[in-house]
Amino acid sequence: MPVSDKNAFFDFLPAEIDALLQSWGWPAYAGKQVCEWVYVKSVTDPALMSNLSKLQRDTLVESFDFTPGNVRREQISEDGTIKILAGWPVGATAESVMIPDGPRHTACISSQVGCPVGCKFCASGINGVKQNLTPGRIVEQVFLLNQILKAQQTRISNIVFMGMGEPLANYASVLKAIRILHDPRAFNIGARKITLSTVGVPPRMRQLAEESLPLNLAISLHAPNESLRRQLIPWAEHFSLEDILAAARYYFDRTGREVTLEYILLSGVNDQPEHARELAQICKTLRANVNLIRYNPVEGLPFARPESEAVVRFQSILRNNGVNAHVRKSRGRDIDAACGQLRRSTDPVEFGRN
Repeated sequence: MPVSDKNAFFDFLPAEIDALLQSWGWPAYAGKQVCEWVYVKSVTDPALMSNLSKLQRDTLVESFDFTPGNVRREQISEDGTIKILAGWPVGATAESVMIPDGPRHTACISSQVGCPVGCKFCASGINGVKQNLTPGRIVEQVFLLNQILKAQQTRISNIVFMGMGEPLANYASVLKAIRILHDPRAFNIGARKITLSTVGVPPRMRQLAEESLPLNLAISLHAPNESLRRQLIPWAEHFSLEDILAAARYYFDRTGREVTLEYILLSGVNDQPEHARELAQICKTLRANVNLIRYNPVEGLPFARPESEAVVRFQSILRNNGVNAHVRKSRGRDIDAACGQLRRSTDPVEFGRN
């Protein structure tokens, strides 16, 4: 059977694997066996699934594509952060990052090839968006990072949808991927350890609030008023700041999960005391904490990283106004793996793990 006619294994929830295998007349426990091989033992070659019969193994080969993409590039930062360029057929590529922090290993994953939002300070949207990633290709980024972590006898423990793309613009695929990542028979990552970051799509934020998944929701705010936000984020013209904040309040009311406001500080642009005071007023209208992020330089973009004094001043104004504000440490800057530095690549040269 041609590969293009096969089912992409990583697109399926474990329950869907069960149903399909049982429709073939296989015993009810067979789906559990297959999922254990793939998700627990990281085995994607059916020939090695020794507790299945030869006929079952052959049927899996004919019916499923287990190939989890390939790592076209792997880079390791001096701080231990790992960045990979994952690639699939027909030129689809996306960067993903593993951030170590003691026992925690966080995967920063992409939901699209490129990004439609076009934030003026971000590398991911420089060439626009090329395509949505399927649920399987989102999930496969975590699988590939887990393969790298096997040597350390550890696994991904946390997920942040803060890579390339606007997750809520690829809602169906992202939600299915999250359910696979969360499923106890797949990656078994708790919903409270999964963060979805969005520039703000109010209808989808409200829909997400009804999914019975207590995910962490982060909003890429980056400006405390409508005018400046539209200058920095072209997509902001689609949804007003007030509509986004109203949706954030709705999300808290429905899930009980406090929202995080992500704010990249750009020297001389949005890091002044008046901006901090405006942001503090916004925070008084909803249950939120603030992550402040110093701009990570992107070649060719006309922004500068603020001095430490400006960051401390900004944070102090927020805290003096009762806002829970933290400065997020940039990780992997030396390999362009920090916030705002991920981009797609069509470089055909492959190195590292394949």
